[in-house]
Amino acid sequence: MPPFDAFLSDIRKAARLSDHSAPTVTGVGALPSAYAVTDLAAASFAAAGQAIADLIAARHDTAPAVDVDRRLASFWYKSSLRPDGWDLPAQWDAVAGDYATKDGWIRLHTNAPHHRKAALSVLSVPDSSKTERADVAKAVAEWNAAELEDAVVAAGGCAGELRSSAAWAAHPQGKAVASEPLLYHEAFSGPSPANWAINHARPLGGIRVLDLTRVLAGPTATRFLAGYGADVLRIDPPTDLWVEALAEEMTLGKRSAVLDLRKEADRQRLQELIAEADVMVHGYRGDALEGLGLGASVRRSLNPGLVDVALCAYGWTGPWAGRRGFDSIVQMSSGIAETGMRHYGKDKPTPLPVQALDYATGFIVAAAAVSGLAERIRSGDGSHFRTSLARTAVLLESQKKSADEPEFAPETKADLAPDIEETHWGPARRLASAVTIAGVPVSWDIPAGPIGTAKPVWSHL
Repeated sequence: MPPFDAFLSDIRKAARLSDHSAPTVTGVGALPSAYAVTDLAAASFAAAGQAIADLIAARHDTAPAVDVDRRLASFWYKSSLRPDGWDLPAQWDAVAGDYATKDGWIRLHTNAPHHRKAALSVLSVPDSSKTERADVAKAVAEWNAAELEDAVVAAGGCAGELRSSAAWAAHPQGKAVASEPLLYHEAFSGPSPANWAINHARPLGGIRVLDLTRVLAGPTATRFLAGYGADVLRIDPPTDLWVEALAEEMTLGKRSAVLDLRKEADRQRLQELIAEADVMVHGYRGDALEGLGLGASVRRSLNPGLVDVALCAYGWTGPWAGRRGFDSIVQMSSGIAETGMRHYGKDKPTPLPVQALDYATGFIVAAAAVSGLAERIRSGDGSHFRTSLARTAVLLESQKKSADEPEFAPETKADLAPDIEETHWGPARRLASAVTIAGVPVSWDIPAGPIGTAKPVWSHL
């Protein structure tokens, strides 16, 4: 089975989607990679589109056809916004990146101030605006990779040692995540079947989506839902706890409010939002919501019909189930960056050309969320899904890249949607949608903007 077909079949089964006729696939070429990244990108878009088609069929009996453009899907996996007359901010902290250790390589993820502080404190490097990468590199070179990884994580930071695929397969966490399903699913008896209209023009119109995620996988999922009409309310912590990143990508179509969950009143407001939501997407580590008094049983009691979708970095079982992680770190841990290094004959880690684990996981989450909404229509049942970046890495590893695929031709204006988006930072254009659902347009009512500009209430209440 070709990689695209295999990926789509696996995602569709995991998300509990109906059998569909094969989508029409257009676009010639592939991203340069040792892996079938373009096939995964196209399949993840197609699965999310087929989930929307399933939802329409749950109300109207007939599912519209779904087409996917593998070229545009691949481009969306990198970035979607093209500024007109202004520049995007830097995506990475100056210290973040790969460093040589005594015995290999490690990646430090320092975009969040507390992660940067943790890494530099372990390395005894002063944390200031004048911190030089050369000083960090010198300090890292005195460590063994595994020992430094453990020390940074223990200090509350985020780091990943470069491992081979074989080493990861033998690692206790690698074994644990390989045994997990792509999407864990559990159904709960809910209220009576939902009576949403599910109009073709905006199939998710009136659906309330609570977004408790930062970057990139969770916001990718909720951005997709917003494109089909969902009322997405993103809840962020105060800025003393994190730094806004990639807002130009991650806030499209959403309202953003701030709640400080250290405060009882704000935790109460979040409970009220959960009770009123149709979908909740969250990326908190396994025990974090429990610690806030918002564990799974509480969420279910607040809202029996809730479609509850959770994602994490390293999986939900095994010794690293609660470990912090990001796409680039999981690529180091799971063998992807080491495979790329060997494939291209490089002398340093060579990750995927895009953050494919994040984006693929995002579209898998979107498919699961919409699948849960279709079940609400059919039976009224609520549902819980969960997945992880590391499990998506297992999916990517499961298929070999087709040989001799040419690289894509450079992007042109024909790849962009026609409308100008008046973002908070200036005018821009987006890539055209990579997935087409017959008779179902995709558009975002709210341009990208900064966090914390909305009140923590549903727009139609």
